[in-house]
Amino acid sequence: MQHILFLCTGNSARSIMAETYLNHVGRDRSRAWSAGSNPADAPNPLALETLKNHKIPIAAGVTAPSSKSWNDFAAENAPLMDYVITVCDNAAAEACPVWPQTTGKAPIGLHWSFPDPAAVGGGVEERRAAFEPVFAAIKTKIDRFIAENRAYQNRAPR
Repeated sequence: MQHILFLCTGNSARSIMAETYLNHVGRDRSRAWSAGSNPADAPNPLALETLKNHKIPIAAGVTAPSSKSWNDFAAENAPLMDYVITVCDNAAAEACPVWPQTTGKAPIGLHWSFPDPAAVGGGVEERRAAFEPVFAAIKTKIDRFIAENRAYQNRAPR
């Protein structure tokens, strides 16, 4: 099972959508988390609405999407990551914490740049519409990641 951490500055929209979508399509092959350098108080309601509109279940309880600090994943007892993927340019430019390593192997770092739908102004319909193309881009990128990643090939979910 692969462990993947999605990072964004606010951890309210892009990283939340990536975490939730990968947990949905990755099933027992991966576990995704998300975090931010300066996390918001909670996930953006429009990000959660977008996921629900695409029939992506929103987990409840401990595994429910929440805004978290990336420092939580640099702690000694944090899950060991195989990949750390930044999904915003601001987070990619920041000095990340040192991630816990297994047998001296650091997680693979990737950067996937997506525009911030939470930064779009205007009325609720205009803001809602900004989430759709970003989610579509995240979905495409994750689907490609799964298709090209050996850990997902020829393995049925448990």
